[in-house]
Amino acid sequence: MSKILIIEDEQRMADLLRRGLEEMGYVAFVAYDAEMGIRLFRSGEYDLVISDIVLPKKNGFELVKEVKELSKNIPVIMLTALGTTDDKLEGFDAGADDYMVKPFDIRELEARIRVLLKRKAATETPQEKELSYANLKVDLLTKTVYRGGQEIKLTPKEFNLLVYMVRNPERVLPRAEIAEKVWDTHFDTGTNFIDVYINYLRNKIDRNFDTKLIHTKPGMGFILRSEDEDKA
Repeated sequence: MSKILIIEDEQRMADLLRRGLEEMGYVAFVAYDAEMGIRLFRSGEYDLVISDIVLPKKNGFELVKEVKELSKNIPVIMLTALGTTDDKLEGFDAGADDYMVKPFDIRELEARIRVLLKRKAATETPQEKELSYANLKVDLLTKTVYRGGQEIKLTPKEFNLLVYMVRNPERVLPRAEIAEKVWDTHFDTGTNFIDVYINYLRNKIDRNFDTKLIHTKPGMGFILRSEDEDKA
């Protein structure tokens, strides 16, 4: 049975989550503040973490960063009563894998847990070690990126987006496909999330190079291609 750590300071919500997940066959543990959550995480082995953003002693963004430093492959779902784009971006940049706005249906949470646990299991099986396209190199083991020998620092979500594009080069990737494959469609695809991250990635990958790799196809999506599409 998968072990899930819940970090939630509101006791009623924490107890509802624990009971609901236990009824679904998971083993659930609860911490009521960030420091207790980190202590429990250090003392046991967990398959997934669910954390609120507003916590005593340390906020959820700081907690997620610390959890990811201890175990970079652990899936994290963030919970919050806030649902602004900035909050979601900060959560994803901290290393969160998914994001749910309260109130939510426990069945939807369980569906997202299944997706993340399945993805975690897939990453634990032997896989390719490196991807490359043009002068771009992506090390999948160390999660580092180089272009022309120059290291490029990416956030976890930027890295996942780039990996998907490098695995699907020279093909137009619609926003809906990126939402499904990179974000598991767990946010409103009517927002500008994807465009924001494409711009982040373009600024880091293409800014210091004459040949641009990331291009926008108006009305269709985005493409990774070594030709300068904007001039074509």
